[in-house]
Amino acid sequence: MKRQSTSWESSAAWYQDLVEGQGATYQKEVILPNLLRVLALRKDEHLVDVACGQGFFTRAFAATGARTIGADISPLLIQFAKENAPTVDAFYIAPAHTLSFAKDASVDTITIIMAIQNIENPAEVVKECARVLRSHGRIVIVMNHPAFRIPKRSDWGYDEKTSTQYRRIDGYMSQSKVQIDMHPGKNATGRGSGDYTISFHNPLQFYFKLFHKYGFAVSRLEEWISHKKSSKGPRQKAEDEARKEIPIFLCLEVIKRNP
Repeated sequence: MKRQSTSWESSAAWYQDLVEGQGATYQKEVILPNLLRVLALRKDEHLVDVACGQGFFTRAFAATGARTIGADISPLLIQFAKENAPTVDAFYIAPAHTLSFAKDASVDTITIIMAIQNIENPAEVVKECARVLRSHGRIVIVMNHPAFRIPKRSDWGYDEKTSTQYRRIDGYMSQSKVQIDMHPGKNATGRGSGDYTISFHNPLQFYFKLFHKYGFAVSRLEEWISHKKSSKGPRQKAEDEARKEIPIFLCLEVIKRNP
């Protein structure tokens, strides 16, 4: 039977290898350097990395001297995190909407990195963040760009007449819930692996309305492009130009307003 889950438990080992491996990844080449610049963490700043996975980003935050805690719903990913991040203050097995380990108004910064699109109840998550953040505390979110990376409703295209690489968008305003095969290669039975997670699409106004509802103001918006370069060929120039023009990640910083 196919397993539908918003947790990455069934793909934990695969994700561990992907992020922690030797190759260049979006996490290492694009997200982490930009994220550290945006956060500009202070020593002793109290940070909670929500949906932290195996702790790749959590470790980097702790290395700045910030008092860092990681939390994730996946026990296996938290196990990986504890094994590889001894400098992190603590890791907890916890869903993003129930940070029971954190007291009210006790946290300076919350990060949610490449996870909000896999969370079914973002409203509950933002509400919980409002509970644990101090006044003027912040959430920093990095996600797949909702305007250009809509699951199963966006793709790259190429116009032969103009030699132009473009992004095709078949839908944006409608919210969606899409089943994603984490290992799409066929197995011996001719089918996928059977390991699935769920990805959710919401337009930008959905998030901005949530922030307003729970007392946050957007203080920063950045759009990040791919670091990749195409191999030599007839479409190389068009593909590289498209990467520079069409961002794949969105970074939002929101500040908790005074009551």
